[in-house]
Amino acid sequence: MLQDLVGVVIAGGDLDQVCQGVVRHLARTAIVTTMDGRVLASAGELPERLGELPGFDPTGRFVVETELPGVSAEFDGQHRLVARVPGGRADLGRLVLMREDGAFTAEDNHVVGQATTAAALAITKHQAIAAVEGKYRGDFLRDALLGRAGDADRVAAHAADLGWDLRRPLAVVVAEAEEAPAEDAVARTLPERFRAAWERVVGTDDHAAAVAGFSQEVVVLLGVPAELEPAGVTERVVQMAAQVHGRGGGGRRTFATGISRTITDLADLPRAYAEARKAVQVGRRLHGERAITHFDALGVFRLLSQVEDRAELASFVAETLGPLAADTSEEAEDLRTTLTVLLDNNLNVASTARSLHFHYNSLRYRIGKLERILGPFTTDPRLRFAIMLALQARQLDHP
Repeated sequence: MLQDLVGVVIAGGDLDQVCQGVVRHLARTAIVTTMDGRVLASAGELPERLGELPGFDPTGRFVVETELPGVSAEFDGQHRLVARVPGGRADLGRLVLMREDGAFTAEDNHVVGQATTAAALAITKHQAIAAVEGKYRGDFLRDALLGRAGDADRVAAHAADLGWDLRRPLAVVVAEAEEAPAEDAVARTLPERFRAAWERVVGTDDHAAAVAGFSQEVVVLLGVPAELEPAGVTERVVQMAAQVHGRGGGGRRTFATGISRTITDLADLPRAYAEARKAVQVGRRLHGERAITHFDALGVFRLLSQVEDRAELASFVAETLGPLAADTSEEAEDLRTTLTVLLDNNLNVASTARSLHFHYNSLRYRIGKLERILGPFTTDPRLRFAIMLALQARQLDHP
């Protein structure tokens, strides 16, 4: 069997054919997944939705974190075996086998070992080809994003040769992952897993979208209707990001996502890329490591983030907010919250008191204290505007 399966791979066969060979010899169903649980190939009897199988989450990802290799289990009359697909320093994936005619036994281990060897060969071969192709595609896309790939017609024509349709309205999506530990051998493979996870998820939604990975960043050029509102584009990306995250998917990486405005001219691609990256950076500061932010949703933060002289911005915040700028005590935080809610309610004391669950007189006392610190902001609209701006600027550095 080993010679047959290895021969298939050497002759140009792929993982699907390896799975088919395993089904002929050993199981009713064979599935090969990545190390973050994404299905690479399968054969045999499969449900319409992989999420219906034991050990798979609703997105169709095999939960490698909890489904241990080498363990034979029974689910509703089905027997399942999970096996490691070994690589050099780290496993390349998992082989999941299922059948109904009896449990997997020690006698099957020899055949399973042969199958995982053939699968490892096929995966390694695919990774080598994908690495060359990915670098070529990535280099071209980076040049296009930076405006170095030629005019719009040339970029669109070259993209078409790669299977990407850029002759339509597009939004640039940037997913930026947390930094992986450099000393971790498994972590060094995560950027490729991260890109592959996005490529698979985006491909089911938009098969002509451009996807490329750059170190800790994945960039997607997503086709969107020109009339679709930013909220609609964001919701679409939210669904994609949820699938990449899965239950720890995408290489089990935490990432923030930014979305540009929709463009209809490839000459605007560099600007859109800059918008998406800015949305990632500001969104992460404001909403955390899993933020998904559209550039148009940044509001005033979009302008504040463009200020290059951060020292000058910090000086403005300190001068405007006084001791409330840097004080991290519970009392100062409480006063800043009161001030923010009061301004959000357009100085309506009754509405603010209800929002904060304060007694009316207690809130009046706090307002008096705030005016002693900040000045007469309830009667001075210019001071009020400066305070609102300073609070927003402070939030950029103190999310």
